[in-house]
Amino acid sequence: MHATEYLRGPGSHKLGPVVALAGTERFLKLAALQEITRTVIGPRGDDLSVSHYGGGNLEWKTVADALLTNSMWSPAQVVVVDDADEFVSEQRSHFEKYVDKPAKKSVLVLDVKSFPATTNLAKKVTKVGLILECSQLKPPAMIAWVTERAKVHYQKTLERGAGPLLVELIGTEFGLLDQELAKLTAYAGQAETITTASVEKLVGGWKAETTWKMTDALRDGNFAHAMDLLDKLLISGEAPLKLLGGVAFVFRPVGRAQELIGQGQGVGEALATAGVKPFSLGGMTAYVNRVGRPRCERINGWLLEADMDLKGSGTALPDRVILERLFFRLAAPKPVAPRPAR
Repeated sequence: MHATEYLRGPGSHKLGPVVALAGTERFLKLAALQEITRTVIGPRGDDLSVSHYGGGNLEWKTVADALLTNSMWSPAQVVVVDDADEFVSEQRSHFEKYVDKPAKKSVLVLDVKSFPATTNLAKKVTKVGLILECSQLKPPAMIAWVTERAKVHYQKTLERGAGPLLVELIGTEFGLLDQELAKLTAYAGQAETITTASVEKLVGGWKAETTWKMTDALRDGNFAHAMDLLDKLLISGEAPLKLLGGVAFVFRPVGRAQELIGQGQGVGEALATAGVKPFSLGGMTAYVNRVGRPRCERINGWLLEADMDLKGSGTALPDRVILERLFFRLAAPKPVAPRPAR
């Protein structure tokens, strides 16, 4: 079970005596541990009923004693082993025996990077407890999470387009996305909605604003200006994949719109249906008319190719060259007319 599913309704899931928090998403692990603790010792439970042990050089006897010793402050207790991968590997036989006959008033929480479902221990834990996957989700699922998080935790509605843009700019790390949501909530004040314009303005500061200027330059065919802005962003340390995310957010709807245009919709109507914002509609309509439908139909393929190349799945070209090639394709600059012969 993914941790996000558990966190939607902690009370509807039986914990059992052992819970494994598997993965690298610290935000999810902390949130899950908080709910586990609340379930076991109650919302007003004492922190003294929660014990933490580091997994390095930890002996099984130490953990076993903690699990079998009744808490003086609570009818139940939580025993957490942090960074437990090595500990689990070395003490596997003890764990397997413990899962068969666990302590009745203790919940053992294992913080691990990996907990393969094919192992005998994982199968035993699945029968009596929970394995919560604390990993990143794919972008569509992350957009859904960001939207739900804004509504439930911050009491804000994300404007259509705000969630996808936030994930494009920040990526799929839960903690960073939650930080940006907190910042956007404070900026929104009493307003019920977090707008796409707010995301554009606040997320990433001047780098985000420069990114939008860069995409405007690409849209308008000003390749030289787009390259100048790209240079500034790369020198400042902006991640190439993050820059690609901003470019993809702007140009991907153009690729989607081509199918609608082929079905008979006008260019402007198709772009609006595909997700182009009203304030960008005029510029994008001019872009489609300038570069032509055959080139627009290739945009999503170019974006996918650049994404794979930047992630190391394609060419071995430097990141800058990959982006330059994509920018040239998107901008479709007019060729320089040859000088007349003298």
